[in-house]
Amino acid sequence: MSIRVLAVDDEPDVLRLVEVKLKKAGFEVVTARDGEEGLSKALAEHPDVVLMDVMMPKMDGFTSAGLIKEQVQPAPVVLMLTAKGQEGDVVRGLSGGADDYVIKPFAPRELIARINVALIKAGKSPVMASEV
Repeated sequence: MSIRVLAVDDEPDVLRLVEVKLKKAGFEVVTARDGEEGLSKALAEHPDVVLMDVMMPKMDGFTSAGLIKEQVQPAPVVLMLTAKGQEGDVVRGLSGGADDYVIKPFAPRELIARINVALIKAGKSPVMASEV
């Protein structure tokens, strides 16, 4: 069974990097460029994991991630993936239902490890990447 990841970010370079590295590691990847599109794709695709930027057009990541956690069943693992690294932002993300909070810039191998840890905590099988 493959693990489907929805990556939501308005920065094309970040989105492409995440998509390439996660696919290479063995994940199935769907992308969206703003919070509204992310919510729409989450409802249609039922991802196992959502990687959500915070600062995006149309709908911010905090709002979109909260709606995804409420409306998509079974609820996916949500990791905030953002440049907003202030303590208040991290606390808001985690208190709002995020399973982890990763601050940009990030190392792809660390991101994959964090996804796998979150999957294990959620009772799902991790993806054992041979290379990234």
